[in-house]
Parts: sequence; structure tokens; C-alpha cells
Amino acid sequence: MPTTRYDPQEVLAFWFPDTGFWTDQKLFAQWVYDRMQGGMDHAICSRFADLTLAAARGELDHWAEAPRGRLALILVLDQFPRSLWRDRPAAFGQDIKATRLALEGIRNGHAKAVAPWERMFYAIALGHCEGPDHLDRLALMEAFCNDLIADLPPSLPETGARIRAQNARVRQVIERFGRHPHRNHILGRISTPEEEVYIATGDFPHVAKGPRPD
Repeated sequence: MPTTRYDPQEVLAFWFPDTGFWTDQKLFAQWVYDRMQGGMDHAICSRFADLTLAAARGELDHWAEAPRGRLALILVLDQFPRSLWRDRPAAFGQDIKATRLALEGIRNGHAKAVAPWERMFYAIALGHCEGPDHLDRLALMEAFCNDLIADLPPSLPETGARIRAQNARVRQVIERFGRHPHRNHILGRISTPEEEVYIATGDFPHVAKGPRPD
């Protein structure tokens, strides 16, 4: 039975606040930084832990019937577990489901129905999920992102280049290793000697580091 006590709009209002961050490159960079550098961990753990568990149990699958509900569900399955279960295997436990939702949303038009900066999280889900089809998904992601970038407002002149650079980094890692090696210790996987050298650099595409934008 669908769980009705959770509202996808609550998730979207939290993740995409009505602050006009998309109208200014500096504000946009700060918005991205907060979400990609763990700045939302406390709020997710304190406000959305039960909701994230409900989504993992399949109780919120009906959200995917509408474009914005699907977007909220992708966030809850792909982004929220990385905060709620950071540095634990469960952080990646919903990646396959999130990616399937993203692929379906690209095919049925739901992705195109949301704002380009919201669409970014479709692409992130495609890059996060490991598997034998990873390179094929990355090729789809690049084409998807080209359309996304074309729809970005003029207020975000640097964002397109940053998206392309991030996509290229992910592709390089998957072409080289077939997986994200920085997860190996969390998932109990044995690293190859080449992966150990890579891990020692501490420079991974989905673990951004750096000061908060000024």
C-alpha cells in the first residue's frame, strides 16, 4: 500500500529552495557545494530518515507517476542514502533503483519536464550506479547533459563546462577500472594495485573537496 504521509513537494522544496539560486552563478555554486560536500547531512538525517527508509522499501514508488514526483524519488534514493548511511554499504544500496527511475524518466519525457538544474540529478544517478552497462549509461548521460546544458539559463555561464568536466572524470574512472574504486573499502572489495594507487590520490569525481565558494 502506498505511503501517503510523505509528500514529494517537501523533498523538492528542501533540495531546490525558492531562493533564486539559478539566477546567479555564485549562488548556484554555493547551492551545489552544500549538496555535494555533505552540507545537507544533518538535515537529511534529522528530517528525512524515515522517508528514505520508506522509499527504500518501495512505499513511495507511486511518486514516479508524475515528473516532479519521480524527481523527488530519485533524490531520495540516490542522494539521501549517501547522507543517511555515509561511509556504509547502504549508502549505495538504492543506486540501481534510482538509475532505473532516471532511465525510464528520460524515455517517457518526465526528465524534460523539470528545470535543467533539477535534471542534473538524473545525470548524477546514471553516473553513480555501477554495473556492466555503466559505460553505455555514461554515453547516454553525455547526450542527455548536452540537451540539459542547452536549456540552462544565461545566468549560469560556467555550469555547462563544469558538468562536462565532471562527466569526463566519471567516464575516465569507469573506462579505467569498471567501477568506483574509492568505494572498495566500504563495500569490502579488494582493490587492485592500480586501484590502490588511484585511491591514494584522494581525488574522486563523486567526493568533491574544496573550500566553500566565496
